[in-house]
Amino acid sequence: MTMNQPHYSYPSSPQLVALVDPYVYQTLQSIVGREVVVETARGSVQGVLREVRPDHIILSSNRTTLFIRIQQIVWIRLTN
Repeated sequence: MTMNQPHYSYPSSPQLVALVDPYVYQTLQSIVGREVVVETARGSVQGVLREVRPDHIILSSNRTTLFIRIQQIVWIRLTN
């Protein structure tokens, strides 16, 4: 290797990379506790937004707890 040439080091095992959209994350945090409709790639669900994590939301719907990946969300709207 000569000077001024980049040295690339690759990990010996696969590395997980997760992208977080800070604007979506912050907006979702501002509506925790509200009733929402969440449209996902597989359909829509209505419930109360209980918690927001960097990669998923936790929704309560009909006495069921749902964990929805943020990357699967198409849109969210408030029901109130």
